[in-house]
Amino acid sequence: MKSEYAGNYRQLGLKISYYRKLRGLTQEQLAEKIERSPAFIGHVEAPNIQKAISLDTLFDIARVLEVPAYRFLQFEWED
Repeated sequence: MKSEYAGNYRQLGLKISYYRKLRGLTQEQLAEKIERSPAFIGHVEAPNIQKAISLDTLFDIARVLEVPAYRFLQFEWED
């Protein structure tokens, strides 16, 4: 992962966390539904860890959380 995208990965993780909580799922439940480990979800959501994910994984998360995938990629730009 390129360091120039660190802010985007942070925002992506925070959005995943937001929508997961909105749906009433734990990290463990989401991880099970997308066939990943709870530690993987924890790393993706942690604001101090930039964890790259594939588009397939993003699409799986979007499907489970019932959120269009594009919403995760709409970033607030930091100056």
